[in-house]
Amino acid sequence: MPVYEHQGIGMTSLRTRERLVQRLKEEGISNLEVLSAIRETPRHLFVDEALASRAYEDTALPIGNGQTISQPYIVAHMTQILLEHDFPTKYVLEVGTGSGYQTAILSRFVTRVYSVERIKALHLQAQKILRELKIRNVKLKYSDGGMGMPEYAPFDAIIVTAAPEGIPHSLVNQLKVGGVMVMPVGSRDEQVLVKIVKTETDYEKEFIEQVSFVPLLGGTV
Repeated sequence: MPVYEHQGIGMTSLRTRERLVQRLKEEGISNLEVLSAIRETPRHLFVDEALASRAYEDTALPIGNGQTISQPYIVAHMTQILLEHDFPTKYVLEVGTGSGYQTAILSRFVTRVYSVERIKALHLQAQKILRELKIRNVKLKYSDGGMGMPEYAPFDAIIVTAAPEGIPHSLVNQLKVGGVMVMPVGSRDEQVLVKIVKTETDYEKEFIEQVSFVPLLGGTV
């Protein structure tokens, strides 16, 4: 994607994006490549047109179908955790495409993003936006996200953008040994961001911070 294409005007301008990047720095995002990705990715294209003026606020926003586009800090933090894990990261699974914003960010750093979405309207919307942005190293699938994409496993890393109540072994099994998974875990009322590293026999986990995501649901709609 050409740098600064789809710059936007007014509340979607580069100046507005710079304010967001500055805030993320203050909140602890230190990876300069991740900050550049946030700056250069046109988040206003991934939200409803009526909310475009709020696209560069550090907040989650509704994208329809009871779903949200994640807060930029969370997108940046999850991406930073993944990139700073000491393991070659070429092939990444994303569970929960949503409108495709996290997919677009990830696509800048890896060989291919495999992303699965259970809501058909969001799957089609993400497909359209990513095509418009000429992001070609992604493979989107309309399916039950909780099942992952075992036909393309094992993955170097997995990002989950909705919260199951526990760590799904079906996803851990799709990780390479030494690979990392970043995901929220918990009930609708209380969730924590977890970093999971697959070992030869099981996995290790590290609790990062409290978060709030939509629940990970099964089936397709």
